[in-house]
Amino acid sequence: MQILNKEQVNIVSLEDPVEYYIDGLNQSQVHPEIGYDFASGLRQILRQDPDVIMVGEIRDNETAGLAIHAALTGHIVLSTLHTNNAAGVIPRLVDMKVEPFLLPAALNLMVAQRLIPRLCQQCLSKKEPSSEIKAIIEKTLKEMDPQVLEELEGEQISSYQIFESKGCPACKGKGVSGRVALFEILQMTKELEEIVVSRKSESEIVKEAKRQKMITLRQDGVIKALKGLVSLEAVLRETEEF
Repeated sequence: MQILNKEQVNIVSLEDPVEYYIDGLNQSQVHPEIGYDFASGLRQILRQDPDVIMVGEIRDNETAGLAIHAALTGHIVLSTLHTNNAAGVIPRLVDMKVEPFLLPAALNLMVAQRLIPRLCQQCLSKKEPSSEIKAIIEKTLKEMDPQVLEELEGEQISSYQIFESKGCPACKGKGVSGRVALFEILQMTKELEEIVVSRKSESEIVKEAKRQKMITLRQDGVIKALKGLVSLEAVLRETEEF
């Protein structure tokens, strides 16, 4: 195995617009008004012989096709896509006219995220959940992998205590400070490859995600709510059952 340092790896980023300049990255900002959009920019990037390509967003059929083919030719491609969850990445790309048989070789990981307000830790306090909320917590945790739950037991989240922040000078009375990301990660496997190539429905992809024991956005949110990082109400508002 060869470990490459930053100077040995050519990392190219294509964004709209470039918000932060980062050392070690060659960044390019798209200008649709002069015909330099994501698709044409990605073509120019591929001529720079990059090792890693970061595309700010896949927003049309042409960009999707170019990104997939870049991944198939040995480049690490990172990008974003608008979907409801990680399982929605595959149908979204197919809808963008990407051939399903190309996806298993091009996709490694599909990550979905939600940003929700972080409870102020200075005025954080516990509160008893209602019977309805407790039933939701129990149902959500019951659907999780028992091994994951065993690890979480050591973090003291089994009491079903939820939290709130009523506001203080530290958070200027808002009760929240910053945001926390909820994640779910779906991995490409041989089982998922068969589902994709055979053009099965998104429900089959969801079944494979459950077989992988993927922690969903809702489950990750409930865990973080029980740790006192976010409010459970915000989690239920921003996520849905898988």
